[in-house]
Amino acid sequence: MTASPELGTPHLTTPDLLRSVFRRHAAGVAVITAHGTRPVGFTATSVTSVAAEPPLLSFGVGTGSSSWPVLSEAEHVGVHILGEHQRELAATFARSGADRFAPPTRWRTGPHGVPVLEGVLAWTVCRVVARVPAGDHRVVLAEVVAGDPTGAGRPLLYHQGRFNGLRD
Repeated sequence: MTASPELGTPHLTTPDLLRSVFRRHAAGVAVITAHGTRPVGFTATSVTSVAAEPPLLSFGVGTGSSSWPVLSEAEHVGVHILGEHQRELAATFARSGADRFAPPTRWRTGPHGVPVLEGVLAWTVCRVVARVPAGDHRVVLAEVVAGDPTGAGRPLLYHQGRFNGLRD
């Protein structure tokens, strides 16, 4: 394999390469929640709008995550778009072993029994329509059935391994 000077040295495709490339990609930060025998949730940067009719979104979840056993069976999930004032909330839901729903996390039971976080920029409750195998993850497709887009603030982003605010 030969590289042109403009492209630099080629790299083999590896998990580390993928992670390195996507550290350069700024992504919005969301928290996904669900309820089984207990509430679960995790921080996600993989939320994507899929279709307007019907209103579908997707996100990825690792099958080794502590949330997966509940998410693998949940009929409904919550998707919360975080604001730049919620770096600590994002960190809490990203931290392994944390009691994510203990104070200072503010939440309530929303439609279909889904935990809904308070103070977010926007939230939806979605009906899970598919869980597509993708390596050590599942891509969850979900149809929006309820929500509120009226939270105040600017979005939280994830870039270069850190939570950041949006700059003009």
